Amino acid sequence: MKKDYYDFMKEAIREARAAERAGDVPVGAVAVKDGEIIGRGRNRKEAAADPAGHAEIEALREAAARLKTWRLTDVTLFVTMEPCPMCAGAILQARVETVVFGAWDVHWGACGSKATLLESGVFNHTVNVIGGIMERECAALTEKFFRRKRKENL
Repeated sequence: MKKDYYDFMKEAIREARAAERAGDVPVGAVAVKDGEIIGRGRNRKEAAADPAGHAEIEALREAAARLKTWRLTDVTLFVTMEPCPMCAGAILQARVETVVFGAWDVHWGACGSKATLLESGVFNHTVNVIGGIMERECAALTEKFFRRKRKENL
């Protein structure tokens, strides 16, 4: 990869901020192959009224369309928050090579927090997982968002 993990995570953070501006939970993702972003995604559950409107799903869909294949081997997915079980399933189905995420998700995380779905031996495909890249910055996005939401609901 020409760029480093921090550069790509900063791009995922940009997507997360765009999701927040649209009223969604600030989670963003970018799919990278050969040092180039081939897919971008952000949470759109609220904006699209879509329960599958997660950043990871959007980034994987865009990457698959660009590569004209669902097999996203040699792709690294950067996401600001640990993927949930639904997204972990999509990552496995797409045969993604590596997932790099920022913040751990103690409520829905499927890469070590609540469940460990991407580890070797669980399914017929194993995904390399690197967690905690720019963790503080990524965690601050959702913490600030939910703090504001709680205050608005008082």
